[in-house]
Amino acid sequence: MLYASIVFKGEFFEEETNSLEKKGISWKRRNVNMDCYKEFARIYDELINSDIDYKTWAANILCICKEYNLDMESYLDLACGTGNLTIEIANEFKYIWAVDLSSDMLSQAEKKMREALIKANFVCQNIYELNLNNTFNLITCCLDSSNYILEEENFEKYLLGTYSLLRDNGLFVFDINSYYKLTNVLGNNTYTYDSDDVVYIWENYLENNIVEMNLTFFVKEGQVYRRFDEMHSERAYTQEYIENTIKKIGFKIIKKSDSYENKVVSDNTERICYVLQK
Repeated sequence: MLYASIVFKGEFFEEETNSLEKKGISWKRRNVNMDCYKEFARIYDELINSDIDYKTWAANILCICKEYNLDMESYLDLACGTGNLTIEIANEFKYIWAVDLSSDMLSQAEKKMREALIKANFVCQNIYELNLNNTFNLITCCLDSSNYILEEENFEKYLLGTYSLLRDNGLFVFDINSYYKLTNVLGNNTYTYDSDDVVYIWENYLENNIVEMNLTFFVKEGQVYRRFDEMHSERAYTQEYIENTIKKIGFKIIKKSDSYENKVVSDNTERICYVLQK
């Protein structure tokens, strides 16, 4: 039985496409650069699950849906990664879609959903260039994925795109690394991580409100460690800019909190969660 369809808008290696075809999964190829998260996809869950409580995030999002009497029919998760949040929310909706720029991340997400017997559609696409032939009651974009949009013009396109995909009274839930976190906590600092199977060095450089993150990984393979390097960039957006742009698009801010908790945003808040309604 087919539980997922995947549309790839980027380069997808032949061995991967052959593997999907054997599973009966449809795919399409278009040209978009998807180097980000390529190697990282394989070890992403090991590194992120110790820090992020996806079950609690999902539970809080679903509580908001019930609070606003949302029609639980169609759900879209943007920048879904390996599907950790998607799978926690999916069972509450009839139709599930997930978008990510990385085909490697989508392959991991598809595997999870297939093993959980959850039917879903996966699309490889940039979140500020959305082109989906559907509309949704709930859209999410979590884990500071919005910070990866480095230009203000594209941030506005991103919000406009989500607005156009939402049904009337639909909800858009997203979080963002705060200006304080990127400029005072992460910016120009170095971090390390060491476990039996993975070691990494994370060096940050802050310039013009953009943090460039250079990560060097050493992943154990048998008796040796294989090295690979990745570079990620996030932009620090002020709350004033975000909220002015939200209102310009036509959204209504119905909730703003410190992360996914019922806490008021403070000067030292590191993750800001917005709940918007069309």
